Amino acid sequence: MQTSSTPPPYTEERGQRSLLAARRLRELIVSGGLAPGQRITERLVAEQLEGVSRTPLREAFKILEAEGLVTIEPNRGAVVTTMSVEEVAAAIEVLIGLEALAAEPACQHIQEAQVAAIEELHQAMEQAHAAGDLMEYFRCNQAIHQAIVDAAGNPVLSRIYAAESARIRRYRYAGNRQTERWQRAVHEHAAILDAVRQRAGPLLREILRQHHKSGWSVARTFLQADWETPSAPKKRRR
Repeated sequence: MQTSSTPPPYTEERGQRSLLAARRLRELIVSGGLAPGQRITERLVAEQLEGVSRTPLREAFKILEAEGLVTIEPNRGAVVTTMSVEEVAAAIEVLIGLEALAAEPACQHIQEAQVAAIEELHQAMEQAHAAGDLMEYFRCNQAIHQAIVDAAGNPVLSRIYAAESARIRRYRYAGNRQTERWQRAVHEHAAILDAVRQRAGPLLREILRQHHKSGWSVARTFLQADWETPSAPKKRRR
């Protein structure tokens, strides 16, 4: 017999609600709708996520905590994770290194079906750009980078890349909020796709390196005001 203290059994419907809540909160964090250091209150959730009960919400927080986007703090609950400029810069360097490791083996091992999948993502990304849908553009963009890393055939590399990429997703997204940078990023991705098609590993490695550095240069400037604002929530290191 189930008592009031027994958690309700897991159901597919509840799992879907948790995933939907995690996706919506993730979008709010990445887009800046929820600020670093901000506590995610039940009132805020009720305004943003109508019909989500506590249990799916707690599970959504766990998903986002695993991704590094949310920190569960004693007596405060879920708080949007804050990273310093040094932490983000270091993470960008790690991503550049991981993609550099993946570029040549990816071009050596990539299958036609994988190239076709990247082409489809690229087309969807261009369509999102034309429609001004930055969140969908960014989703396709991130999927392309992950697909290239996955094509190298190293599951450890793929896992580390996915985890580190998720952790700084908000900061990478910010660079594309500048219209000029967003337009350049689309052109850079066309060059990335051409290098993948040609199986040109060294060229792909260099294009990816410059792509990340250019994006971070703009994102860093764009976000500097947030980091330097005196009234901003106190920065917490992970």
